[in-house]
Amino acid sequence: MALSKLEKEYHVHVYEAGPDGKLNLYSLFDYFQDIASEHAIKLGYGRDDLLEQNNFWVLSRIYAEISEMPEWGEKITVTTWPRGIDRLFALRDYEVRNQQGRRVSIATSSWLIIDRITKKIKRPDDTLSSFKAQAEFRNPLPRNAGKLDAAGKDSKITSLFRVRVSDLDVNLHTNNVNYLKWVIDTHSQEFILDNIPVFVEINYLAESRFDDEIIIRMSEKDGEVKLTDYSIFRTTDDTELSRVRLMWNKAVNRKTEKK
Repeated sequence: MALSKLEKEYHVHVYEAGPDGKLNLYSLFDYFQDIASEHAIKLGYGRDDLLEQNNFWVLSRIYAEISEMPEWGEKITVTTWPRGIDRLFALRDYEVRNQQGRRVSIATSSWLIIDRITKKIKRPDDTLSSFKAQAEFRNPLPRNAGKLDAAGKDSKITSLFRVRVSDLDVNLHTNNVNYLKWVIDTHSQEFILDNIPVFVEINYLAESRFDDEIIIRMSEKDGEVKLTDYSIFRTTDDTELSRVRLMWNKAVNRKTEKK
């Protein structure tokens, strides 16, 4: 089908680049969110289409592997497609290619449809009559996004703050990309310059709203690669909002600060 895949070009702007001059990880996830929304609208099951049925989309899990981050000023192409249904999850995949056409990232995501009135999960095959017809592609990754464990017993509190207005989306909930931004912000400038993310997996467990007090707990394992696990909690009721796992490699050509 003509619309079964959507391809879109993005230009890495200066405000999307980090201290190393490369695309921020969370800006890449902004691209994923943007193209997923646009494609769903084109296929007839976007946000407004679901709201007409008193339903809405919720991103539940996402898993990405990154072999290379594009640099500021570079153009990249992001492609997305739906990949059918796994139990209660509607699956959507992504591929990123640089301006030379080389694949630099792949990702897969799992979405839920929630009833706006009852807040219960709806079966996607009952709600999306055309979804199965669109699903004709294989997973670019060896598995779907999985269920993560909470940060380990050795975890430490790395951040304590409140949800800000700038964190919110159109539904007055924290934008899902900001959970990733929060965990990146737990690290120092030196860490971000010395390490590059090669793997990220996120579970979204509950919503947060303006002025909620948030803590982030982190545990890490060192080896050939560094593995960091994060659990994000709301302090007032000890609700776990999200779990994030990141794998980092040492940066080969570390950018140094100019004196």
